[in-house]
Amino acid sequence: MSSYRGPASVSGPAVGAAGLGAAVLFLLVALVVVGALGGASWTASDPGSDEGAEATPSAIALRDIPPPYLRLYEQAAARYGLQWAVLAGIGKVECDDGRDSSPSCTVEGSVNGAGAGGPMQFLPSTWATYGVDADGDGRADRWDPADAIFGAARYLRAAGAPGDYRRAIFAYNHAQWYVEAVERWARLYASPTGGEGETISDDSMAGPDLALASETTTPVRFIAGTQAALDPDDGHVAMIPAGVPAAVQAMLVAGNELEDLPYGPLGHPDPLGATDEDCSSTVNYVLYRAGVRPLAEILADNPLAQDYVGWGQPGPGRWVTIYATDSPTPHVFIVIAGIRLDTSHDGTDIGPNRAQNGPRWRILPTIPTWAHWAVRHPPGL
Repeated sequence: MSSYRGPASVSGPAVGAAGLGAAVLFLLVALVVVGALGGASWTASDPGSDEGAEATPSAIALRDIPPPYLRLYEQAAARYGLQWAVLAGIGKVECDDGRDSSPSCTVEGSVNGAGAGGPMQFLPSTWATYGVDADGDGRADRWDPADAIFGAARYLRAAGAPGDYRRAIFAYNHAQWYVEAVERWARLYASPTGGEGETISDDSMAGPDLALASETTTPVRFIAGTQAALDPDDGHVAMIPAGVPAAVQAMLVAGNELEDLPYGPLGHPDPLGATDEDCSSTVNYVLYRAGVRPLAEILADNPLAQDYVGWGQPGPGRWVTIYATDSPTPHVFIVIAGIRLDTSHDGTDIGPNRAQNGPRWRILPTIPTWAHWAVRHPPGL
C-alpha cells in the first residue's frame, strides 16, 4: 500500500498513544502486505488464524531484539492476551528497542517534538490513562522499559486487539505507514520462515512504489539506487530512487507536484490545493502527502518556518533532513534523498530552476550558508 496521500485524504487526529516511530521506516516499502484498516486481525501466518499468539521467536527476533526487551514483550503479551510480536514491532519502530539515539527514547523527562517519551513513545495524556507500574517500584514511568511495554499492551487491548490488530495499531499512531511498518516487523519476528540465513536489509526490501503513478498527475520516473536526480529533460521532475522507503518516494512525488507554483502565502493553513506556496507550506504539504504529518495537525498548528527549528528529531536524517532558522529571517527547506526542495534561490541554486521563484528543486553542492540552521529530521527517516 502506498504511503502517498491523495488531495482529498484527511488523516485522523494526532492523539494516538505514540509519536511518530523513530526507527526503520525504510521497511515500509516491503511489498503490499496490509489490507484495509477494518480488515481481519493480523497474525504471524494468515489473517484470521490463531497462530502466532505464542509464536516462537524467529532467528531474526533472537538476533535483533535485546533479550531483556524480548522477555518483556512476551510477558506483557501473555498478561493482556496479545501477540508478543506485535508489541515487539511497535517497540522496534518507536525506539529500536531502547537503542535509538534520540534522548526522548531513553532519557528520563526528555520528549520529542510531539511530547512523546520513553521506549514506546507515550504521550503524557495517553500514559495518564494507560500507564502501568509493571516492575512494582511504586510508580508508572513511561521511560521505564517494563512499565512502557506493559502500558503499550494495555493500550492495544483497549484499542481493539487481539480482535483487530490493525485498528489497534492505527489507534496507537494514526498513520498507515506506521501500521505497515509494525506489521512487517511482527511478521519477521514471529514467522517460522523468518529464520536462519534471512537478513534485515532496508535496501534489499526497498523497491519502486508503483502505486504512485495512479495517485498523481505529475510524471513518476524511477531510477536505481538511493539518490534522487533531476530529469535531464525537465528540471521540475525529480526522478525517484527505487532504493528509498515508500514515504520518501511519496515526498519526491509531492515535491514534483509543487514545481509550477509561484511563491506566496495561500498555502496557510491548508497547503492542499493552494495556488501558491511559501517555504513552510511547502514543507507542510510534502510531510502531509507522505503521511508523516496529519492534515488535522497542520490545520490546527499552521506550522511556520520557525516552528520547524524544534520539530522532529535532532540532526540529519538518513533519507530526509529539514533545515530551519528564525534568524536573520525565518526560513525552512527540506532535502529529500539528496535533493533540495526550497523556495529560496538567489545565490543558492545553480540548477535549471535558479531563476524561478516558488517551491523548486534546487542544485547546490553545499547547504546555503546565509543562516545558522537547526538541522532536524522526521522520526525514522
